[in-house]
Amino acid sequence: MKRRKSLDELDTKIVKILLENGRLSSRKIAERLGISVGTVINRIQKLESEGIITGYTALLDHERLGYDLIAVIDIKVSQGKLMEVENEIAKLPNTCLVYDVTGDYDAIVVAKFRNRKELNNFVKTILSLNYVERTNTHVVLNSVKEDFRLLI
Repeated sequence: MKRRKSLDELDTKIVKILLENGRLSSRKIAERLGISVGTVINRIQKLESEGIITGYTALLDHERLGYDLIAVIDIKVSQGKLMEVENEIAKLPNTCLVYDVTGDYDAIVVAKFRNRKELNNFVKTILSLNYVERTNTHVVLNSVKEDFRLLI
């Protein structure tokens, strides 16, 4: 995969508009930018083919869906089996994020739950995985910001 260093000014403007509203039509984007629809379509197709735009999705309010509990879980893994453990955790339905990290723990997982029972079962599932030595669970009290639409 070829890595692109940076977006030009027009691509940046298109991406910013899509981050605001991914459902906006190419025609509306073209109108906002004062360019042709064909240019917008070609630029978006190029960004998709280069893997810069990887998909389109709806942003959900998880609390309104009953996911009131967020946990950040530190995980210590033994015997060099970090990737195997992380891949197993990534398959669990409540998992939102899995990161390799530096420091006292090897991985950090962010997951969302409807109640303490779901959290309890999740942590016990992680602890039952081979090569997981220990976990340290943090319960989030308040989400100040949760948005992965990094503005470029």
